Amino acid sequence: MKRNPNKPKTLAALAATAEADPDVWELRLYVAGKTPRSVAAFENLTKLCEEHLRGKYKIEVVDLLVHPQLARGDQIVAIPTLVRKLPEPIRKVIGDLSNVERTLVGLQLRPAKLNGASEERPTRPEKARP
Repeated sequence: MKRNPNKPKTLAALAATAEADPDVWELRLYVAGKTPRSVAAFENLTKLCEEHLRGKYKIEVVDLLVHPQLARGDQIVAIPTLVRKLPEPIRKVIGDLSNVERTLVGLQLRPAKLNGASEERPTRPEKARP
């Protein structure tokens, strides 16, 4: 049987050749078992995604009780922690995600507000140029 030379030979090669949809948000939620905070974080994240990303997202849940070695890759120091892998840059939000405004600002879905005023500022301050 002949092999197709254009066909990827490994799973890593297959993943590398797959084109990601630039409009899809890749989110990873780190939890430790099915604690109330972990369950709340997942429920809050799912609700937030449906309201603000309308099906343009992928959620991967990583249980650190089952896979503790995965915490090192994203430098997880507290749980639950949400990591936005795509779109770049990588962003992290710690907690059960119940504070919707804080979560939206943390994911850069909404600009931060100054002292509760209606004036908005960017979530990342721009550097002054000389």
